[in-house]
Amino acid sequence: QVQLVESGGGLVQAGGSLRLSCTVSGNIFSINVMGWYRQAPGKQRELVAVIISGGGTNYADSAKGRFTISRDNAKNTVALQMNSLKPEDSAVYYCNARVALSIYDFWGQGTQVTVSS
Repeated sequence: QVQLVESGGGLVQAGGSLRLSCTVSGNIFSINVMGWYRQAPGKQRELVAVIISGGGTNYADSAKGRFTISRDNAKNTVALQMNSLKPEDSAVYYCNARVALSIYDFWGQGTQVTVSS
């Protein structure tokens, strides 16, 4: 199994920054896609950013230019640097790790991000 533990959420004013971190442990040798998703109250969970094992990244339009996803393979962590935060970024942010095109798909418990106006 794979375990994911997020940290770094909190309350920040609009325009501020937060850095989320996710530590991955367990049988991670086949994990080749890691990412961050978010879910606001009353809304579906949505992609924020993903990074593949080769280093390629993909961002939601809402995150482009403001958020940066990175991966430290030596430390088994994936981070999301969020700058210029907006109130609409408020949500529970979830770390995800998966093996592409397989049933192996793992989630963290989520961390709350609240951006005040």
